[in-house]
Amino acid sequence: MSALTDLIEQVKDQGLRERLLEEASRLGKQKKFGLVFEEHLPECTPLYDIPVKKGSPVARKKGNINEIFTVIEIKESLAVCVTKNGESREEIPLKELVTVAEFGTPIYPCLQMVDSVSRAPESDLWHALIEADNYHALQLLEYLYAGKVDCIYIDPPYNTGAKDWKYNNDYVDSNDSYRHSKWLSMMQKRLKIAKRLLNPADSVLIVTIDEKEYLHLGCLLEEIFPEANMTMISSVINPAGAGRQGTFARTDEYLFFVQLGNAKVLPESREQENIPVVWDTLRRSSLANARGKHGKGACGPNQFYPIYVNDATGRIEKIGEPIMEGVDRNTVKPILGCTAVFPVRPDGTEMNWGIKPNEAEYRLKKGYLRAGKLKPKEPQKYVISYVTGGNIEDIENGVAIISGYEADGSVIAYYPAGRDKMPTTNWNRSLHDAQRYGTNLIKSVIGERFQYPKSVYAIKDCIKFFVANKPNALIVDFFAGSGTTLHAVNLLNAEDGGKRRCIMVTNNEVSAEEATALTAQGYQPGNAEWEKLGIARYVNWPRTVCSIEGHDVNGNPLKGNYLGSDLPMADGFKANAVFFKLGFLDKNAVALGRQFKNLLSILWMKAGAYGSCPVLNSGSLPDVLIFAENRFAVLTQESAFAELETALAEHPEIETVYIITDYEAGYCAMAKNLKVKYTYQLYRDYLDNFRINTERN
Repeated sequence: MSALTDLIEQVKDQGLRERLLEEASRLGKQKKFGLVFEEHLPECTPLYDIPVKKGSPVARKKGNINEIFTVIEIKESLAVCVTKNGESREEIPLKELVTVAEFGTPIYPCLQMVDSVSRAPESDLWHALIEADNYHALQLLEYLYAGKVDCIYIDPPYNTGAKDWKYNNDYVDSNDSYRHSKWLSMMQKRLKIAKRLLNPADSVLIVTIDEKEYLHLGCLLEEIFPEANMTMISSVINPAGAGRQGTFARTDEYLFFVQLGNAKVLPESREQENIPVVWDTLRRSSLANARGKHGKGACGPNQFYPIYVNDATGRIEKIGEPIMEGVDRNTVKPILGCTAVFPVRPDGTEMNWGIKPNEAEYRLKKGYLRAGKLKPKEPQKYVISYVTGGNIEDIENGVAIISGYEADGSVIAYYPAGRDKMPTTNWNRSLHDAQRYGTNLIKSVIGERFQYPKSVYAIKDCIKFFVANKPNALIVDFFAGSGTTLHAVNLLNAEDGGKRRCIMVTNNEVSAEEATALTAQGYQPGNAEWEKLGIARYVNWPRTVCSIEGHDVNGNPLKGNYLGSDLPMADGFKANAVFFKLGFLDKNAVALGRQFKNLLSILWMKAGAYGSCPVLNSGSLPDVLIFAENRFAVLTQESAFAELETALAEHPEIETVYIITDYEAGYCAMAKNLKVKYTYQLYRDYLDNFRINTERN
């Protein structure tokens, strides 16, 4: 119905338009059952880096992306355009137009290298970031890895109505009556291709979502994956709760785990190493818990009290009595040789402690409370830490072991090896806190460039449940955002020595606020000033480079260790990654063999992405190309087949051979005689894939 409504809006005759809208409204009120949603006008993607030329489908940059013209002539700075039905014709300045890719039209993609980072040049492991609209990128990934992906993790837009995603190049807000069906239309198209990427014998799809769309998403997943085993998890990612007027404070979100074939959830194991018990900060973090706050979620007056720390020994000597609201903390009677520590933020805001005085006294006595290093210039002179309730329970039940005590009397505790347990369907894990281990972590790497990233430990746990026993797993995230998934894969690899490979896809959109500011300055999408602030180039790739190299965007070493593994962040990761931008090729030029150099990155990816991505200089192609480091070869002239066989005998590491020929029979005969794992016919294999898959989609 929404597609019909969109089309009716284009009717010029007002009276006819109103009558048609009335009938459409009547039809829309008919009762429906099951997951029924509106099919919208097909998505169109603006291609700002593709020049407008004769024959191009185009749209106005500031107009409706679905109002498509065809360029029939170019007159200097003007394009002569006709509408799709050919009824109207007009001249439009070239600078006001953008080439578009229409949904359902075959696209012929290539990968244009933007940058790369290598901390392990001797390793065959290369991750990839692809800057692209994820639908077209998924079409490419299907050509590369159909049925070969072990895990897909995605964190799609939650459709909050707060300009967090676009449909047809326009933000979908909370007033859009079709916002849920637009979201489902968008997700359905992508999930259908995602299913074809996954290994049907043993793989998993993981999707995060909140309450806005979880019911719709669950029905959609059941419809697309009827054969799968599906479980929904509730995960606390904001322990303080997101306060909302008149309703419950939201602390959690949901994760759907869709298990295909023999995919099984692996038990949580501590066999790899003795894991230290994690200490948490005692001072409350949310401003809702500030001193003097009242109402739902507030702490009350008994959680603002002094903790006396001996300046000579660093030991906590005493837990003081609470002081009431309005009483100046500086009037509290001091203890000789001690500093009275109150929960105060660096900006001077008085907060509350996380527990009451009697509980603090108990934990101090048991060794579950301690002071950190002296910070004389901070309002709170010592950071006070404590062992949280769940860890205390584990210690007292013998699950975690106390191996000794520090000089200040605090416990040294760890979880010993050998205890496995199955994860539950309700997660309340301190390391999954999105503020501390998502927002704060990414802020320490690239500054305040991105809001609401996931905790790197949360994503690591999600994928580890399914790929801990797959050291060479292929993991895909096509809503990659800030790049947390690749960060998590690198951390998992560093912990267990795995060589799991991650492919991320994200667009390069700027935020709504940035778009407004850039537009006011006279910039538009496609300008360098606009593109450099997009999420792929300003957030994801800098974070990827910095996390691998172990420094922030200013070149300063990262501080601290990764929790649970004690790996210094400043050490980075022994990993390599390449940054591509998705481009589009002319089908006829491909068929004539004029685009080989542009296709080389795709051939490298399809052959397994071993070694650094090769690049060819300009000039004619040799008859046989051997990329030994990358484990593939290319036969460009059929007459050189004997030369290819000789070269392969000298390079047994070659696994994939591409044969350029127009003749199916000749290709089959040559492929039959080659002793390699994979052979492909160029350019037919490439061209047929995107033509056939477009028709199927």
